[in-house]
Amino acid sequence: MASAAEQLAANINFGAFAKATELKKRIWFTLGALIIYRLGTYIPLPGIDPSIMADIFRQNSGGILDMFNMFSGGALSRMTIFALNIMPYISASIIIQLMTAVSPTLETMKKEGESGRKKLNQYTRYLTVLLATVQAYGMAVGLQGMTGSSGPAVHSPGVFFLATTVITLVGGTVFLMWLGEQITARGVGNGISLIIFAGIVAELPRALVGTLELGRTGALSTFFIIFLLLMAVAVIFFIVFMERAQRRLLVQYPKRQVGNRMFGGESSHLPLKLNTSGVIPPIFASSLLLLPLTVAGFSGGQGPEWLTAVTTYLGHGQPLYILLYVALIVFFCFFYTAIVFNPTETADNLKKYGGFIPGIRPGKNTADYLDYVLTRLTVVGAAYLSVVCLLPEILISQYAVPFYFGGTSLLIVVTVTMDTVAQIHSHLLAHQYEGLIKKAKLRGRRG
Repeated sequence: MASAAEQLAANINFGAFAKATELKKRIWFTLGALIIYRLGTYIPLPGIDPSIMADIFRQNSGGILDMFNMFSGGALSRMTIFALNIMPYISASIIIQLMTAVSPTLETMKKEGESGRKKLNQYTRYLTVLLATVQAYGMAVGLQGMTGSSGPAVHSPGVFFLATTVITLVGGTVFLMWLGEQITARGVGNGISLIIFAGIVAELPRALVGTLELGRTGALSTFFIIFLLLMAVAVIFFIVFMERAQRRLLVQYPKRQVGNRMFGGESSHLPLKLNTSGVIPPIFASSLLLLPLTVAGFSGGQGPEWLTAVTTYLGHGQPLYILLYVALIVFFCFFYTAIVFNPTETADNLKKYGGFIPGIRPGKNTADYLDYVLTRLTVVGAAYLSVVCLLPEILISQYAVPFYFGGTSLLIVVTVTMDTVAQIHSHLLAHQYEGLIKKAKLRGRRG
């Protein structure tokens, strides 16, 4: 028998969407904010020659710059005011989250509720500005030394160029951070994730055109392109299934007698996601592996011999690259899961409120059982992430396919889409409840 909430959710249709005025305002606000972001990715930095910069970027493609350019929606290759995109904020958020697990002060602040969360958010903003300043200065210094086939990338290098570039890039990152927070508060979905989502999706048409161009020139057969499209759809279904997969542990609460009445005795579930770490492991693994390629690209082949050897063995599709990529993904899956989910703390909370897992004694035994289950779930989750991320690497190295919509980018797009759809659904459900409450009040007055 379906619950009242499930029956109400099943009745949601386009008619309910048309009546949800507040939800429509949120969606329009989100779309407007994303349009502003996309316009900013075409405003170039002052003092930069865009054509020379594009030529230099093509010469240094294949390193970590490609991944950052993917997240920025092409803003890095065009060297615009949003070249740093929102990546400093993401790095700051991850650092604060990691510090929370090792610092007793930050851990106590996290447990303070809303006030503690606001303090941590403020620390994240300060760290974002610091990281963005360091990255912007490094990028400005690097731009002054870049020279393409047509000349230097910077028209007038000097202190003034360094100052204006740092201020512009840091201002662009801070604006995107503010814009993401506004989307989260007044729009639909997580603003930071939607900004990255918009950047990735904006580059999708170019990748599709590149694939079709290979088919037109005969580099790829028509049947192979159709196979790629069908495989992309299958991978999307696979990601959705795995991201929604969870292990539900039955939690029982004991009955208690108050006077002549019995209370409690109900049961609930403790959901453990198959992929607790999300898309963090592929991003970290790609960053570490692509760093030597980027350093070698900027050195112009003039670096030490060991660097050349490392870049040769860590090329796309090489056995060593695939082995290290999988090993790093597995490592970061377990590392980040251990930070996000604490079995001992969860077991203590269950014991505090009288809950227990049937057949398992409360306390340490419950914590050991949760760790046992979570470890095995993480193994499956790490294998799933490894398969999804290795698929585009093999296609790029073996078939020279511009399989842009794959790996980390595909994971981000699918997970953000699922989260946004879930939020829209919750808004529609809340609107349905409001309508029922208003009808009930009107009937009560008439009665």
